[in-house]
Amino acid sequence: MRVVAINGSPRPRGNTNFMISRVSAKLSEHGIECEIIEVGREAIRGCQGCDACYRLKNRTCRFNDDIVNSSIKSMAEADGIILGSPVYFSGVAGQMKSFLDRVFYVADANGGLFRHKVGAALVVAHRSGGSAALDGLNHYLSYSEMTIATSNYWSIAHGTGPRDVMTDHEGIRIIETLTDNIAFLLHCRDMALMT
Repeated sequence: MRVVAINGSPRPRGNTNFMISRVSAKLSEHGIECEIIEVGREAIRGCQGCDACYRLKNRTCRFNDDIVNSSIKSMAEADGIILGSPVYFSGVAGQMKSFLDRVFYVADANGGLFRHKVGAALVVAHRSGGSAALDGLNHYLSYSEMTIATSNYWSIAHGTGPRDVMTDHEGIRIIETLTDNIAFLLHCRDMALMT
């Protein structure tokens, strides 16, 4: 089984990366491969609503000058998708939002490429805005008819400076529970597909 995790942070060794890497390591303990796609430092234009993806039905966005189309392919082939974003101005980071708008628009336009995959979202916030950002990420997953993994609390970790999130012990436990639930749902999905 394979999961694709999208890191929306522009900081390659930042708090969001730490949490996604933690999820990836724990998934490997469950025998699940995890590919991490870094989008936070990419120049990604927003969706233009041109509907070319609906007309052409070729599983791609008409803009082919960034990582969106290669990411769509990888995400469509995966069993699960994890969305991780830092919280800037009480919402999802800008590049991440532009990326997700285009990816999920194409997925919908092509018959629901992510339908019945396992999805999960996590955010890292300084103080507030975490719930709004998490809700925003979950909208993409629910709109795409994905099975959403949850934790025993909101999957929000807190940190400001580099690696601050490492001291958020409750946040780490929440993300580890989220990861166990992702693995459980992936195994359930795998069994369902075999019948």
